[in-house]
Amino acid sequence: MSKGQKLKKFLSPSKIWFHLLLALVITIVLIAVALVGLRIFTHHGEEVEMPDFIGQNSSDLIEHGVSNGFVFVVNDYVFDKSMEEGRVLKQNPEPGEKVKEGRKVYLTVASATPPVVKMIALKDVSLRQAEIMLKAAGLELDNVIYKASKYEGVVLEQLYKGRSVSPGTELHIGDKISLVVGRDINNLDDVSEPVIEE
Repeated sequence: MSKGQKLKKFLSPSKIWFHLLLALVITIVLIAVALVGLRIFTHHGEEVEMPDFIGQNSSDLIEHGVSNGFVFVVNDYVFDKSMEEGRVLKQNPEPGEKVKEGRKVYLTVASATPPVVKMIALKDVSLRQAEIMLKAAGLELDNVIYKASKYEGVVLEQLYKGRSVSPGTELHIGDKISLVVGRDINNLDDVSEPVIEE
């Protein structure tokens, strides 16, 4: 058989369909192998229970994250005076959730520095209202110092660490503020000395 006849026979319609079918089968097999391999490599469908990392040191978790099977990311810092700096306060996903190994775990971590707040204006406000306003601003009432005044029960001055503090002054959440409050002169035994109420 000559070369021309061989080529003609190879390119005949029956042969072309055979090669196309063969190519299609090979493609399907390759895709199937790739998908199975990907499922095995990524542990597709395998889930683990999320451990509880709350209270643990965030630096240690980040350093040993790969060995724990997770990637740790700190996405927020929150002041908590009851918790040591760097300890995990919250985590996402939460403990007990079903997750895949190797996923990211977002951490909220305790900060040593409380957030900054601005001092509010309490002068000429009643003591009762001043207490409510202090609490709402994240500040705490320290001492109440009574001073002789015709303005009974009204704040005359606001003090921080014994000194007058102006509205707008930057303080930290939880800072203590003392208030000088007016009291009728007849209700004070000795008007020359302030009376401190703990």
